[in-house]
Amino acid sequence: MKNVFVLLVLFSSSILLAQQEKKLALGVKAGLNYGDNGEIEIADVSRISADDRVGYHVGLFLRGKLTDNLYLKPELQYTVNNSTYEVNGQDLDYNVKKLDLPILLGVNLIGPVHVFGGPALQYIVENDLDDVRLRDVKNDFTVGLQFGAGLQLGRINADIRYERGLSKNRAESIDEDIRVDSRPNQFILSLGVDF
Repeated sequence: MKNVFVLLVLFSSSILLAQQEKKLALGVKAGLNYGDNGEIEIADVSRISADDRVGYHVGLFLRGKLTDNLYLKPELQYTVNNSTYEVNGQDLDYNVKKLDLPILLGVNLIGPVHVFGGPALQYIVENDLDDVRLRDVKNDFTVGLQFGAGLQLGRINADIRYERGLSKNRAESIDEDIRVDSRPNQFILSLGVDF
């Protein structure tokens, strides 16, 4: 719970900093995630890669202009990632629910086109693997990297980005025979509206 508080404080601090500039846009966003959570390891013998699956996210963002072409865009979103592993002819679904706080630095290029990138802080709320009792992930709070490009058309914006978890983070089964990599490796498509 302490880590959720840290995420909210960071997001609130970003709001205050951007408001001081008086060049702030607040908005909502939602979209789809396509990717996986990494490999599953069974009894230190075999490693199985996940089949890519579609997940989703919903959230809020702020965009504060730093200069005419440069902006800072912190986001706070609830994300659900899904992966499927085929183990001994049986499909096991692995679901991860988390709070994400990407802090993106962007550059407006030509007209409505912009590019951006930055760290993504993640707090894992829940993880679940079909028919396997998992302990909590080793680290609830992890760091990743996001980068991408987007279009800003009036109050509507759309972007596509890639995210990769950087912090090694695994969930183990109660009997410790199964370990699942909880780091995201995904493409994210988002649609947002400024207020």
